[in-house]
Amino acid sequence: MINLFELARRLSEARVDFVIVGGVAIRAHGGNYVTEDLDICYSRTNENLKRVADVLAPLEPRPRNFPAGLPYVFDWTTLQHGTNFTFETSMGDIDLLGGVKGVGNFDDLVKNSLKIDLDGHETYVLSVPTLIIAKRAAGRPKDEAGLKVLEALQEATENQ
Repeated sequence: MINLFELARRLSEARVDFVIVGGVAIRAHGGNYVTEDLDICYSRTNENLKRVADVLAPLEPRPRNFPAGLPYVFDWTTLQHGTNFTFETSMGDIDLLGGVKGVGNFDDLVKNSLKIDLDGHETYVLSVPTLIIAKRAAGRPKDEAGLKVLEALQEATENQ
């Protein structure tokens, strides 16, 4: 069963340093955007990579669209050897991003984020204005719907 907020909560509970970006961030801000995966930008320190691996390993992560018959080893050293990953897990899909186009890396994103509470765990979520910057910088047709939701959220906030 896909439960993207539960996946984010588990990462927060394990004290993983990350910022929620993408569709789950839009939903966290009150948008009605439907998403199929959890997109996070994460700190690339070895300690944080180990925490990410500890949370994800029991969920049997595999690269998305990776042939089922091929062996795949997932551990923190796998994360050391790349930056961006798209995984399928038993709790849903998760994208690990070393940086976000138009915004920067984890440290840059934290400066442009808000803290939300996920069942008693503070979690960073990219701010609406910064999500707009990221979606525009990505320039992908699939981001147009999310961009419209974000612009409506920003306008509603400005008119309060």
